[in-house]
Amino acid sequence: MGNTQAVFLDVDGTLVNDSGLVPDSARQAVREARGNGHRVFLCTGRSPAELWPELTDIGFDGLVAASGAFVEVGADVLLHRSLTRQEVEHVLRFFEAHHIDSYFQANDGIYATSEVRERLRLLIAGSVTDADVRAELESGLFGFVEAIKVGVDPYVPLITKVIYLFAEVTLDELRVEFADSFDVIPSSVPLFGPTSGELMLPGVNKATGIDVLLAHVGVDRADTIAIGDSYNDLEMLEHVAVGVAMGQAPEAVKSVADEVTASVDEDGIRLSFLRHGLIT
Repeated sequence: MGNTQAVFLDVDGTLVNDSGLVPDSARQAVREARGNGHRVFLCTGRSPAELWPELTDIGFDGLVAASGAFVEVGADVLLHRSLTRQEVEHVLRFFEAHHIDSYFQANDGIYATSEVRERLRLLIAGSVTDADVRAELESGLFGFVEAIKVGVDPYVPLITKVIYLFAEVTLDELRVEFADSFDVIPSSVPLFGPTSGELMLPGVNKATGIDVLLAHVGVDRADTIAIGDSYNDLEMLEHVAVGVAMGQAPEAVKSVADEVTASVDEDGIRLSFLRHGLIT
C-alpha cells in the first residue's frame, strides 16, 4: 500500500489481551506506523472513561468510542450520541423486573449501583490467583470498576451505551424486548461470559463512527484498515477497505473479515502492520 492509511484498532482482545496487557510488539507497531505517516485510531466499545493511561499513552490520532456513539479527534468532539430519558427508563424498568445487573457508559464516567460494583470486584478477584495479574487487571482493563459512580441520578449523565451482566433471559428475548430502541449483541469481554452483552443505539456502530472521523480528517475509505475480534466489530470489518480479524476471534467475525491475523499474544497487530507495509 503506497497511500497513507487510516488504521482503526479495537481494544479488548485486539490491542490488549485478556489480562489487559498491551504486547510490546503492538505498542511499537502503532508508534512506528504513525512515525511512517500513517494515522492510527482507537475504535472501541469502551467509553473514554474506561480507557487507561498505559493504553492511551501509546499515542493515537483520534478515538471512536462507545461503539460509534462518540467520536473525537484532538480537542474536537465530532459526534456524541446518547440515550433519551425514555430509553433509560425502559432499560431500568426491564432490568429491575428481571434482576439483571448492568452499568451505564458515559464519557465522564461509569454509572451503576454499589451492588453491581461489588459483584464486578468479586468477579475480577476470583478470575485469577496471581496477585500481579490481578493488579494489572485492576489498574488497566477493569480499572473503571473502582471508579464506578454510585448513587447518581441515571437521567443526569449522557449515557452512550448499556452493558448488562449475567442475565437469566436469553439474547433473543432481550432483542425482542428492545427491538424498537436498541441493537443487542453479546459481550466483547470474555470474563463477563455468554450471558452478558451490550445495548447499543440502533444504526450506531463502529462503521458509522469511522465515517464521521474520515470525513473530518479527509481520508478516503479506500485507504482504511481495521482490526478487531468481537461482535461489535462486525460492521467495522465489513465497512473498511481491509478488515482483519484477530486469530482468536469467533468464526462469525472471521467470516466477514478479509483476512485473519494471529492472536494478541502472538503479535497479531505487528504481523498485520507488516503485511500491509505500515511498518518494516
